[in-house]
Amino acid sequence: MPEETETHPAERLLRLLATGATAEELGEAGAAAPASAALAQRVHRTLAQHRRREAQLTALFDTATDLAASRDLDAVLQAIVRRARLLLGTDLAYLTLPDEEAGDTYMRVTDGSVSPLFQTLRLELGDGLGGLVAQTARPYATPDYRTDARFHHTRNIDAGVLDEGLVAILGVPLSLGKQVIGVLFAADRNPRPFSPDEVALLCTLAAHAAIAIDTARALDDTRAALADLATANEVIRAHSTAMQRAEEAHDRLTDLVLRGGEVPAVAEAVSALLGGSITVLDPHGHRLAGEPEPDGPDVDGLDIDALVAESRASGRAVAAGQDVDGRWVCAVLAGQELLGSLVLAGRPRLEDADRRLFERASVVTALLLMLRRSVAEAENRVRGELLTDLLDSPERDPAGLVQRGLRLGVDLRRPHVLLAARATGPAGAAASRGRLAGAATRLLFGRGGISAEHGDGVVLVLPTGPDPVPPGTPGVTGAAESPSAVAAGAAMQLSQLTGAPVTVGAAGPAGGVTELAAAHAEALRTQRALCALGREGDGACAADLGFLGVLLGEGHDVRGFVRDTLGPLLAYDARRGTELIRTLDAYFACGGSLTRAKDELHVHVNTVVQRLDRVEALLGRDWNHPERALELQLALRLHLLTA
Repeated sequence: MPEETETHPAERLLRLLATGATAEELGEAGAAAPASAALAQRVHRTLAQHRRREAQLTALFDTATDLAASRDLDAVLQAIVRRARLLLGTDLAYLTLPDEEAGDTYMRVTDGSVSPLFQTLRLELGDGLGGLVAQTARPYATPDYRTDARFHHTRNIDAGVLDEGLVAILGVPLSLGKQVIGVLFAADRNPRPFSPDEVALLCTLAAHAAIAIDTARALDDTRAALADLATANEVIRAHSTAMQRAEEAHDRLTDLVLRGGEVPAVAEAVSALLGGSITVLDPHGHRLAGEPEPDGPDVDGLDIDALVAESRASGRAVAAGQDVDGRWVCAVLAGQELLGSLVLAGRPRLEDADRRLFERASVVTALLLMLRRSVAEAENRVRGELLTDLLDSPERDPAGLVQRGLRLGVDLRRPHVLLAARATGPAGAAASRGRLAGAATRLLFGRGGISAEHGDGVVLVLPTGPDPVPPGTPGVTGAAESPSAVAAGAAMQLSQLTGAPVTVGAAGPAGGVTELAAAHAEALRTQRALCALGREGDGACAADLGFLGVLLGEGHDVRGFVRDTLGPLLAYDARRGTELIRTLDAYFACGGSLTRAKDELHVHVNTVVQRLDRVEALLGRDWNHPERALELQLALRLHLLTA
C-alpha cells in the first residue's frame, strides 16, 4: 500500500482560511512557507474587512429602514447612537443638539453612559470638541481629550468628561446642506486612534441622524400646518355660520320693521334667534315687552341703572355679573338719548356673533321706538288741537268735541284725570313750554292719554278705569291709582325729563266735556297753590291740601271735607249719644281752657278731660297740633253751619 503523502503547506493554509482561523493560527501554520503565509494573512485581512463592511452596510440599511418605518425621532436617534457604539466598538456614543431658546448645546441621546453629570451636560456654543466640529463642519478625533489643545476646554465639559472617564473621542457633524444641526460622537475610556473607515462610518450614521431630525421637523411643521389649517377651517366655518345667522337675523328683523312689527314682536324674534328670553324695559326700568316666563329674567334682581349706564358708556352689551349668570343687558339708544334697555336671560356665554346680534336687536328696538314716538307725536298734535278747543270753548259744541275725540281714539265721556303742569323754580326759564310739551309726549308714549300746550304750561288728560294702563306705572293713572299719586309721579318724571322742577296739579276723575273743563280749572288752581306754598317740583290734588283744597276745589266739597276730618267723632256721637263734637267745639272756643270749657258745657272738669281723651283715641295724638287743630276748627264751623 502506498505511503500517505504529507499535506502541502499552501493547501493547509487554504483549509485554515476556509474554516475561519485566526491570524495567529495562520502564522503558526505558515512557518514552513513564509510566502504562502503572508499571502494567507492578506487574504484573511481582506475577508475581515469585507465582513466589517458588510456589517456596516447592514447597520446602515437597518438605520434607513428605521427612518422609513418610524415616526418617533427619539427611537431613531437612540438606534443610530447604539449602532455607532457597536460598529465602532467604543465604550460610549452620544449626540448633541443646539437649544435655540437657551442659546447653548445639550446632550440629546447617549448610549453606554454611566455618569448623570455627563448625561445632563450643557455646552456653550463653540466650546469643547463638539464646538470645533460645529464651527468647522468637519469631523475631529482625539486619542486623548484631556491633553488635546486644538479646542477650547471648559470647566464643566472637562468635569463631565472626567466623571464619565472618557479619553479618546471622535465627533462628526450632523449637516443639512451647509448648516450643522448637531454633532454625533463615539468615545472610549482608553486611548485609541480612529481609522478613516471609522470616521467615514460615523459620518454616514450622522447623515442618517440629520435626515431623521429634518424629517421629524418637517413632520412637526406639517402637523402644525395641518392643525393651523383645521383651526382656520373651523374659524371660517364658524364665521360662515355666524354670517349666515346674522343675515337671517337681519332679514327677519328688517321684515318685522317693514311689516310694521312692534317691539314685542322684535323681542319674540330675538328670543328665538338667541335661544334665550328677552325683556324690553323703558328708561325707568319698567317692562314694555317680553313678560318673563317662570325661568325668565328676574329684572327686579338686577341693578338695571348701573348695567344700562355701563352698556351706554361702552356701546356694547354687558354681562350682569357672576351672581346673576346667564343674563346680559344692552342699552337702547338714539344718539345720546336713552330709550330703554334689553335684558337677555338664559345665556351664560354669549359668543361674538350672538353678542352682535343682541346689540343689533337694540338698534332695531330703538328704531321702532323712535317710529312709534314720531307717530305718537303726530297723533298727539292732532289730539292737542282737540284738547285746546275743549279747554277754551267747551260749551260751543260739546257733542262735536266728543265725536272728534272718538275719531282720534279718545272717549271724552269716560273718566279721566286731568293734570296741569308748569316748569317752575330757578331753572324754569330754561325749560320752555315747548320742551315741557315734548317731555309730556314722552311721558304718555305708549300709555294712552293726550297732552297739549295751554297757557304758560302743559295739560295732560289721562284715562282711568280698568283697561288703559297697568297699575303702578309711574306718571300715569290706572285702576288702582289716585289723582294724587298720578300727579306726584308725573311731577317727578317731568322734572327728570326737562331738567327743571315741574309742578303738577291734578283733578278728577271727570268725564264729559264740561266736567273736564272744570277739572282743568281745579287742577290749575291746585298747581298755582303748590307754587304759592313753595312746593315747586311737587304734584298733588286739591284733597291733598286740606282746607285749602276746599277753598280751591271746583264745587267746594264741604260735606266731604267735614266727613273726612270729623268722621270718627260724628259716628261715635251717633252711635253712643255722646257730645264729643260739642265738647271739642267748646274746647277750641275757650282757647283750650279746660276750666272755661266745663263752665260752657255745664259739666265737671273731669268729664271734659275724659271726652278729650276719647277725641284723642279716635283722631290720633296729633289732634291738638296747630295744623291739625286748624283743620278741625274749620271742619267744626262748616259742620255747624251746614247742620
